[in-house]
Amino acid sequence: MGFKASDIALAGRLADAARAAIRPYYRAEHGLEMKGDDSPVTLADKAAEAAMRALIVAECPMDSIVGEEEDAREGSSGRTWVLDPIDGTRAFIAGRPIFGTLIALLDNGWPVLGVIDQPIIGERWIGATGRPTVLNGKPATTRRCRDISHALLATTSPALFDDDQLHAFEHLDAKVRSTVLGGDCYNYGCLASGHLDIVVEAQLKLHDFAALIPVVEGAGGRMCDWHGDPLHADSVGEVVAVGDPARIDDILEALACRGA
Repeated sequence: MGFKASDIALAGRLADAARAAIRPYYRAEHGLEMKGDDSPVTLADKAAEAAMRALIVAECPMDSIVGEEEDAREGSSGRTWVLDPIDGTRAFIAGRPIFGTLIALLDNGWPVLGVIDQPIIGERWIGATGRPTVLNGKPATTRRCRDISHALLATTSPALFDDDQLHAFEHLDAKVRSTVLGGDCYNYGCLASGHLDIVVEAQLKLHDFAALIPVVEGAGGRMCDWHGDPLHADSVGEVVAVGDPARIDDILEALACRGA
């Protein structure tokens, strides 16, 4: 079934609704709470997800919804909207505009449409299967990287890796030119626009990575797990994004080095 042009338009309205819900709380009183897993949540997270869910229920009542802040809503169409109202809540509460709203549409578990929206700067990447990724309506393109030693690598935080994953990441880190920490989903937008070469993460949930895949791949990059397999609804959350697919074997070889 895939997606329709109307789905892309709806995804844009979802991002608009999230922006309107988030902006009043930015660098203002945001009602910070800590969830059971010690991750932060704010009034902005809750308001943005509620606004997006309301639009989906009204326009696509047969579709399922999976979001970070509310229970899943079951549908019967085989399509699932996956929502992360604020990916990078720690950046949001620190007043740093490098967080984003993530919106994905899955068809039978496979991402076919993705949006990365930065509501403060006003940057919006939209990717869809079979279409080129755009940033604010203009083509976004990854850059070539002739050797892994020239690559700029990013990850949100090495603290999010377990011991074996950290060992593998450090092996990759030793092979690249430089590494940038922090950034959450914003890193993937930067990769899609040719400013980063590699992003590697672990312990991600579906709402953290589903939207990123159509954006990166529609810009000419590739996303996969640490074994090189495509990412889908049942993936474990070890994620690789690369701007130049020619470098994927180098990356996977480095990440295969786990343990002492």
